Amino acid sequence: MRVLAAMSGGVDSAVAAARAADAGYDVTGVHLALARNPQTYRSGARGCCTLEDARDARRAADVIGIPFYVWDLAERFHDDVVEDFVAEYAAGRTPNPCLRCNEKIKFAAVLDRAVALGFDAVVTGHHARLGPDGLLRRSVDAAKDQSYVLAVLTREQLDRAVFPLGGSTKAQVRVEAADRGLAVADKPDSHDICFIADGDTQRFLSAHLGEAPGSIVDAASGAVIGAHSGAYAYTVGQRKGLRLDVPAPDGRPRYVLSITPVTNTVTVGPAEALDVSTVDGDRPVWTVGTPPAVPLDCEVQLRAHGEPVPASVVVAGGRLTARLHRPVRGVAAGQAVVAYRPDPAGDVVLGSATVA
Repeated sequence: MRVLAAMSGGVDSAVAAARAADAGYDVTGVHLALARNPQTYRSGARGCCTLEDARDARRAADVIGIPFYVWDLAERFHDDVVEDFVAEYAAGRTPNPCLRCNEKIKFAAVLDRAVALGFDAVVTGHHARLGPDGLLRRSVDAAKDQSYVLAVLTREQLDRAVFPLGGSTKAQVRVEAADRGLAVADKPDSHDICFIADGDTQRFLSAHLGEAPGSIVDAASGAVIGAHSGAYAYTVGQRKGLRLDVPAPDGRPRYVLSITPVTNTVTVGPAEALDVSTVDGDRPVWTVGTPPAVPLDCEVQLRAHGEPVPASVVVAGGRLTARLHRPVRGVAAGQAVVAYRPDPAGDVVLGSATVA
């Protein structure tokens, strides 16, 4: 079986490629060049998709003993991930660029090209499990589990995916990398957003969207109690950095409740006003059987590292609706709602949708 191992230059993808080779796959390594200008992306220990990462990936491939190539997908990444990120914030939503990268780049652009070149599957270093039953499950390492950002994948994409690390903890992966003589064994994990060089998301968005002054409004009274230079700088649930001119009558802190791009308004109010009992999601993807047309009791996760919440889920009319069994605060449009079936062998991903 011929497989293409996506090698980011980090320890996870290197060990995943090595395990695939040990398992008898015919492995070819590929590094994705995603930066149109690598100088504008993160570098060093906090990096991702940099020239340094490409060199680390090549050295790992040499140690493993597999062919290695670099694919330039910078334009596709810019259009499908970076521009999408900016457009989502401009529309008052809070996107997850890693989720979009998996959907549009690693398991669309890369997989499509790999299949066209005669490869059978793509191997990645994601911490998730995909067993012989084809079910996507959480990693055994709960702290590193990445099943949430893989839940956007279709059944066809999962059928051509290999995740060798889901049965190991990150600590075990690092020990194995050292034992294999991989120089990336102690390389720190990448953090934040790879295409924002200094980690300042607000500054990045301001440079792309410009200043757009508007009002901050109190939800209860409708009074203008502050001003902003761009609604895109705020997200639902935010408490800090609001710089309000008028304190709440009861002295309690206010939180961002909603963002309305049409009026360029940020609405704030008390914490309890953030409680959400129903979540609607667009573009549902359901990978386990037939989507439930009647309420299905399961659990849903609403953030990349959020706590699962019991819920009843229905998929109808191109929309996923999750009725939560207990209220959750700070649910932001643009994130993913991911449905799981609890399982002692590892919670199973049932499907996902984009929070609307």
